[in-house]
Amino acid sequence: MAKRAASFICQVCGAAHTRWQGRCDSCGAWNSIAEETAAADTLPATLRGGRKGRLIALESLSGASEDAPRVRVGISELDRVAGGGLVPGSVLLIGGDPGIGKSTLLIQASAALASAGHRVIYVSGEEAVAQVRLRAERLGLAGAAVELAAETNVEDIVATLSEGRRPALVVIDSIQTMWTDTVESAPGTVTQVRSSAQILIRYAKRAGAAVILVGHVTKDGQIAGPRVVEHMVDAVLSFEGDSAHHFRILRAQKNRFGPTDEIGVFEMTGLGLAEVANPSELFLSNRDSGAPGTAVYAGMEGTRPVLVEIQALVVPTNLGTPRRAAVGWDPSRLSMVLAVLEARCGIKLGAHDVHLNVAGGFRISEPAADLAVAAALISSLSGAVLPHDCVYFGEVSLTGAVRPVPHALARLKEAAKLGFTRAVAPEAKGSASGNAKAKEAGKETAKEAAKEALEPPLATETVTSLGDIVAAIASRAPRRAPRERQEG
Repeated sequence: MAKRAASFICQVCGAAHTRWQGRCDSCGAWNSIAEETAAADTLPATLRGGRKGRLIALESLSGASEDAPRVRVGISELDRVAGGGLVPGSVLLIGGDPGIGKSTLLIQASAALASAGHRVIYVSGEEAVAQVRLRAERLGLAGAAVELAAETNVEDIVATLSEGRRPALVVIDSIQTMWTDTVESAPGTVTQVRSSAQILIRYAKRAGAAVILVGHVTKDGQIAGPRVVEHMVDAVLSFEGDSAHHFRILRAQKNRFGPTDEIGVFEMTGLGLAEVANPSELFLSNRDSGAPGTAVYAGMEGTRPVLVEIQALVVPTNLGTPRRAAVGWDPSRLSMVLAVLEARCGIKLGAHDVHLNVAGGFRISEPAADLAVAAALISSLSGAVLPHDCVYFGEVSLTGAVRPVPHALARLKEAAKLGFTRAVAPEAKGSASGNAKAKEAGKETAKEAAKEALEPPLATETVTSLGDIVAAIASRAPRRAPRERQEG
């Protein structure tokens, strides 16, 4: 008989404790420790796992390697984030807020792949088969040959998947609802999630089927359950967005078969999620170019250039400590730019509240947005309206210098495509920049790329320090009337 051993497991980080306590010593979470019971073998350690190991073949690093085969889903934005398609035998974990559209995206991907002649199985642990059918009918996908099931036991699911033709895609919605007979804890606990994910990953590697696991997220936006599951899977995708905006962004946080900085942009419509081929047009559709405090930033998300509007508002404050609020950008990065403006450019902002917003709900992570943020802040403070046909990009250092950023040519090309005629950016230096542009533009030699760089698609004003752009914007500021005239 197997002896039942009780242990206390943190449901946030998975750390094991000998007794219950209110706070986890590993991650610091409160009231996250739950008792779980597991079967412990009573045989001596010398009799357990006594199988003699077998020799494995060792190979060298050199040798020919082939690219991983791909199965294209048919949704180009999803294929882009996945690295060009799904790799057979890979396991993807996708997370997002409730109601963001995870199930809608996956039922559309399942229908597209099934329409191409592949076998697709959709297993829902949260909804009944009738509910999944209703969603498919609402999306106009009821005719797709997708096989549905409503089951939560992992052993039954794997036994069903092993019958018949090997599926090209298996969707498990969601991993937190799955449970296995080998663990006695409740579904959703750390032990159950880890064990269920391990069984499904083992099936994917053995059968060669691509498996997509849907994961719940916590209030902090992290995927719930043990962190080890993110290490076990091949790719971790995050589905971002909010109810105030009609677009959704699929972002790769980890990908063993592709880049980790690609994004896919979708628009939520009455017929499901529609692909957005040109995100820049979407983010600049309602742009207010005649107001001070707005600047267009030419950014990069993976291999895709994206243009977004940076909005800044600088107003005097009556508070002892001025406010610093940023939406869509790192607040610590905003504080750094403000400090550089005050220390290197002599702009006093200690008596002003500063509010920064990335229009459209887009989130920027790269430091190349420093120059656009600084331009928007100076424009709001001085009242100068920036040129409506100009884009900004560049990294600001603590010394006030503006440093070059990669993929400058791609940013300029995207801006020219959308009708912009000018750009304010740092000057690219050296042959290394020419080589980078050669690779970026797909040229055969660095000389050809350097020649193309000398003739950018739009007029470029190079800046070397933050003081240059401060002086340029200050010269456009309107003259203020004397105080007596204003009061009269």
